[in-house]
Amino acid sequence: MDALPEPSRCKRLKASSSRDHDSVDELVMAARPFEDRERYARFLQVQHRFHGSLQALYLDEQLNQRLPGLAQLSRFDAVETDLRDLGMPLPAAPQPVIATPAQALGWLYCSEGSNLGAAFLFKQTQRLGLDGDAGARHLAPHPDGRALHWREFVAKLDGLTLTAEEEAEAVAGAIAAFDSYRHHLRAVFTH
Repeated sequence: MDALPEPSRCKRLKASSSRDHDSVDELVMAARPFEDRERYARFLQVQHRFHGSLQALYLDEQLNQRLPGLAQLSRFDAVETDLRDLGMPLPAAPQPVIATPAQALGWLYCSEGSNLGAAFLFKQTQRLGLDGDAGARHLAPHPDGRALHWREFVAKLDGLTLTAEEEAEAVAGAIAAFDSYRHHLRAVFTH
């Protein structure tokens, strides 16, 4: 009997963090960020905190060598432009995430994976009169499309050679990313 092939790294990351992912989805929807522009502006503050904290990872030279094109994927500048579109002052730059290179892979997996779910969020912004040209740039699809962009990212991430310890660190990074997002959501929407 042949052994079943081991699932890919991204499939393992998804399986290991699915509860965390689901709880973030539930919290986002409970915050009602698309009820009106004021609540959406709060959502942008959450996005600013999260994507801003990852900016150093997206610009990291070693990570860009391992994941070519990574620097171009950051949505932080788009979040800042969206805030300006709504007439909001830019918050202070968030504290950068401190992570080992392997943990950083989990953080990036979480951030890039959120692009898939952003399709639903992007549609919701249109009810507020926002779109990829004003107020919802950071949720707009990648020029190559969401699915193709995700498959390319997954192929790069799955193609990396990691030790068992680094694999565990990547999972820990993904879970930490979801924890961080939950923290930002609660901080912004419950004050």
